[in-house]
Amino acid sequence: MGLYEASQLSIGEDILEEAGNFSSLLLNACLQHLDHHQAAVVKNTLEHPHHKSLARFMTKNFLTDFQGTNGWINALQELAKIDFNMVKSVHQKEMLQISKWWKDLGLTEELKFARDQALKWYMWPMAIIPYPRLSEQRIEFTKPISLIYIIDDIFYVGGTLDELTLFTEAVNRWDLSAFKELPEYMKMCFKTLDDITNEISTKVHKEHKWNPVGSLRKAWASLCNAVLVEAKWFASGHVPKAEEYLKNGAVSSGVHVVLVHLFFLLGHGITKENVDLVDDFPGIIFSTATILRLWDDLGSAKDENQDGHDGSYVECYLKEHRGSSVENARQIVAHMISDMWKRLNKECLSPNPFSTSFTKGSLNIARMVPLMYSYDDQQCLPGLEEHMKSLLLENLPYRNTQEINE
Repeated sequence: MGLYEASQLSIGEDILEEAGNFSSLLLNACLQHLDHHQAAVVKNTLEHPHHKSLARFMTKNFLTDFQGTNGWINALQELAKIDFNMVKSVHQKEMLQISKWWKDLGLTEELKFARDQALKWYMWPMAIIPYPRLSEQRIEFTKPISLIYIIDDIFYVGGTLDELTLFTEAVNRWDLSAFKELPEYMKMCFKTLDDITNEISTKVHKEHKWNPVGSLRKAWASLCNAVLVEAKWFASGHVPKAEEYLKNGAVSSGVHVVLVHLFFLLGHGITKENVDLVDDFPGIIFSTATILRLWDDLGSAKDENQDGHDGSYVECYLKEHRGSSVENARQIVAHMISDMWKRLNKECLSPNPFSTSFTKGSLNIARMVPLMYSYDDQQCLPGLEEHMKSLLLENLPYRNTQEINE
């Protein structure tokens, strides 16, 4: 299992590729010869290797399953449980603040077609920046993430092509007066976008002496430009080349917007050179965004309450390779995700100008993606639901003092 875990850190080396294939085959072959507990551990390792899994979720499982035989180990385990439950209470308080903010915002009253899933959206910041001390950053971070989902719904469900074009032009100019001819819900959406952008910019400037408003506006404009391209493609029935779709899809995924906000909210290494680098969609952001886009496209079910159509890489690939099957196309996408993980590993493990917190945040987005996009036949997310229940609702039980000392 150690060899398999090590292979997940590959940046494309042949020897680690061989190690991963060999250890995977060996572990799968051993499953039928193991007892129930051992088989469960091996199966969990194969499905959720540590490097590609969220640390806090893995911690919960470990603390639940681990049976110590040493007094000091038991005491350490109890201390870890206390810490886990204390952090959970921090997340619960943040969740209440986010729910109140979202309700007071009133967007769902105006945008009847849009998703109303503030708790689900909060799971992104909780995973990306899990450090308890960054509570305020998580709350602020949830706000732009929520708007990414709302803008997605506007473009793929709610708006006409003419309205979407005017909306995108107004965002590019960042001009409130340009929204006079747009529906009320678009005016309200842009007003919220403007308020949140200014609010975050003011806080970043106060704490880190840098005004990021230009970078944030540029990121939002890039997102709207990309989703407008897709809206035009699919309104006209045009199916682009797979490569063209993916290049645009990495931007329309919203990951660039997310990581630009993360960079400034963390406040580490804010220099003109680093700001220019973040603005220009560097490799660490592109790799993360491509993983999300491909995972999203690999899903067989549409998102909740989504009646729109935004295409997929699989569809574009099949149109371009008419002799290929859906299963073959999905295998190619899975292989591309694996390759993108290697590129992301290389970006994170090689010297780069970004802080450790930013690098870990990029990795955590990629780790969170399977939970967010693995839909079942009922268009539900069982993995995410388990994650939310485990980390936000369930306490880890403590042992009594006598059990710890045994």
